[in-house]
Amino acid sequence: MSTTEMSELRRTIGQLRQCVGALRARYGEAPAVRRLVNDVERLDIDAIDLDQMAPVPSQARPVDVVPVPDTPYDPALWEGADDEGVGGYQRHQR
Repeated sequence: MSTTEMSELRRTIGQLRQCVGALRARYGEAPAVRRLVNDVERLDIDAIDLDQMAPVPSQARPVDVVPVPDTPYDPALWEGADDEGVGGYQRHQR
């Protein structure tokens, strides 16, 4: 993570910690407040871990491009094939 990203993350976690502190002052030790306090602590721990990690180099995945022609397919490709969605071709004339 770049220094700018890490600074922004730390600043945002600090603001969140202040907001949760205000909620704790208003609602006391309600279960929802305790969970929020725990979540902020986990975010702080994760941010510290990220700050100590080396960045992973981006790996661009090659894209397989398959050209699809604009010309119609050869009708011989479909000779003898059934169209399952329509119930098959009529092979016999009545």
